[in-house]
Amino acid sequence: MEYIAHSDKERVQTLIAHLEGTARLAEGFASRFGKGDWGYCCGLLHDIGKYSDDFQKKIRENSTAMVDHATAGAKVCLQKGGFYGFLSYCIAGHHAGLPDTGGTQDTGSAPTLKGRMRKRIPDFSAYQKEIQIPEIKSVPFDQQKVRNVDFSLSVLIRMLYSCLVDADFLDTENFMKNGRVERISGESIEVLLERLKHHIEDWLKNEDIDTVNGRRTEILRSCLEGGTAEKGIFRLTVPTGGGKTIASLAFALSHGVTQHLERVIYVIPYTSIIEQNADVFRRILGGENVLENHCNVDYESSEELRSMQFASENWDKPVVVTTNVQFFESLFASKSSRCRKLHNIANSVIIFDEAQMLPLDYMKPCTAMMEELVQNYGCSLLLCTATQPALTSFFQEGANIRELCPRMEEQFRFFERVKFRNIGNVTEEELQAKLSEEIQSLCIVNTRKRAQSLYQGLKGDGVYHLSTTMYPKHRRRILETIRERLQNGEKCVVISTSLVEAGVDLDFQAVYRQLAGIDSMIQAAGRCNREGKRSADESSVYLFQFEERDKSPGQRQQLDVAKNLLAEGWDVSDLNCTEEYFKRLYHARGTSLDKKRIMEAFSKRIFRFAEVGKEFHLIQEQTKTILVKREEEAKQLLWQIQNGGYTKSVMRRVQQYCIQVYDEDFKKLYDAGMVRSVSEDMEDFYELVNEGRYSDEMGLDLGIESGMALFS
Repeated sequence: MEYIAHSDKERVQTLIAHLEGTARLAEGFASRFGKGDWGYCCGLLHDIGKYSDDFQKKIRENSTAMVDHATAGAKVCLQKGGFYGFLSYCIAGHHAGLPDTGGTQDTGSAPTLKGRMRKRIPDFSAYQKEIQIPEIKSVPFDQQKVRNVDFSLSVLIRMLYSCLVDADFLDTENFMKNGRVERISGESIEVLLERLKHHIEDWLKNEDIDTVNGRRTEILRSCLEGGTAEKGIFRLTVPTGGGKTIASLAFALSHGVTQHLERVIYVIPYTSIIEQNADVFRRILGGENVLENHCNVDYESSEELRSMQFASENWDKPVVVTTNVQFFESLFASKSSRCRKLHNIANSVIIFDEAQMLPLDYMKPCTAMMEELVQNYGCSLLLCTATQPALTSFFQEGANIRELCPRMEEQFRFFERVKFRNIGNVTEEELQAKLSEEIQSLCIVNTRKRAQSLYQGLKGDGVYHLSTTMYPKHRRRILETIRERLQNGEKCVVISTSLVEAGVDLDFQAVYRQLAGIDSMIQAAGRCNREGKRSADESSVYLFQFEERDKSPGQRQQLDVAKNLLAEGWDVSDLNCTEEYFKRLYHARGTSLDKKRIMEAFSKRIFRFAEVGKEFHLIQEQTKTILVKREEEAKQLLWQIQNGGYTKSVMRRVQQYCIQVYDEDFKKLYDAGMVRSVSEDMEDFYELVNEGRYSDEMGLDLGIESGMALFS
């Protein structure tokens, strides 16, 4: 009898061909981290449940009947014991997702691994005629070098799972498309380094360290040379204006070539910075080599971008630019679609841009994962920012974190462009009076409601409001107007939330910043005298507090630590102040640095993969999405959603017209009848029906009071 794995009605793929093809691919992927034998075994056994008569009948009759073919290989691995038992998670979950271990009370209907072992499945013993279980020779890792054996095992299982599901997808895709696959992996790191060197060759001739460009070149040259170092953890602590984007790329490509690494992964907190950086990288390295992977990117709507869509599934490009959310949530995910890319993180240079934005609620599991990638998966990390978080204590003793910025403290003195001035407590009226006397100034406050209130008392010619109460396309138009006025020397006073603190290239004469974390206040200062056209003494960053406290979700500890440091007389611009701030913040946070107790989910050989996959979400605030249909394209997209249904492509385009609203504000809008659901099938997605609540000046007005519907 010929056993079949797949059929397209005209052709069949034999089961042995699929198993061997998947095994060879998985072996190649897992070889990157020294576990090729594990990958081969996993691939060879993953579908042996298809040797059952029930499955062969199903595929020959093209039936839709459900036949469990994943439990069989998991049972064989568990029965064999030893290291094979770890493969059982991968095989059992190669369609449904990595299961939790479960307990002795689980029945055969439970989705856990122990439940699956009690499940009755069709006889698959015919596999023994064609398949011999391969030997696993390598050990998981050196137990003397890891701090938490169970956590390290959980990462190994997830990495092997990634190898298996990607290999399974690719082998199946190759058969179904009869070898006509449109995947393009991009050029080698060696080629990209030569492109970068050509781009910067004239810069490197600058030896004058008394100029801004000379200093940038000094930092760039240091990063290129630093790339030849052994793999490990690095820091690039560069002041605003120091050219860290190109310098970090230079390090990454140089390091990738000398250490034989396969790709560069940029992990960035904001999509606005991602889009800017990705554009820079594409211009230097070629668009086919740079994958931008986050929620705002749409590769599906164009045939020309099909290869990018394929690459986004498994990150098979030499340069990947992604978000903190995408990166860390994938590493703690349990579903095949999210985990498929993970094996391609191995043997990479991983750059954490704006490293101070690593999520506090998940700091311990995130840093444990970062350390795991360095120790067992051949990665190097670069922490890149002007405000370095104090992460040394999170890594094992003896972690050698190397700084790439030459003469770091001297660079910060050279690039000093502002003076911080603490003006203490103010009322809104006092702040408005100060701002009314400014020509070109930026005022950043901590909440959207405060920004709207402050703007309302100040609005007039040359006064602008910027906030996430405006949909992205609207914000971009306002930003263009602001840039033009700044460049033309016209009056321009901007009231904003923290959204302008990163990835927004604006240059004001003065900045007013409500008390926030030290890192946020330094980032705000980067919008003042950005081009260095004035002296530091002429460029003030005024720190202030309101007499009454704002509701700043999740910011209370940051505010309190910063307030104490200022009261003690610390200089915000001092590098030691930043380090002290983070040390105190992490100490104050205590156990909440692992808020969901993720690390406890992997202990005593009990693994809670599915549970962690559901719990690990970096963005915790509950929000609703509101579509503002003021523009014709927004109306057309709404019509498409309501009449043509939900598609990823349409939803990515519609995000340009959407606002995220916290539940408290949403409830008031909903109760007042100002929003309604877009579709019964789409939870948490609404349209604004009272368009009078949205204005060109302020976006969505959040100053609604409870009970307004009674009078409308």
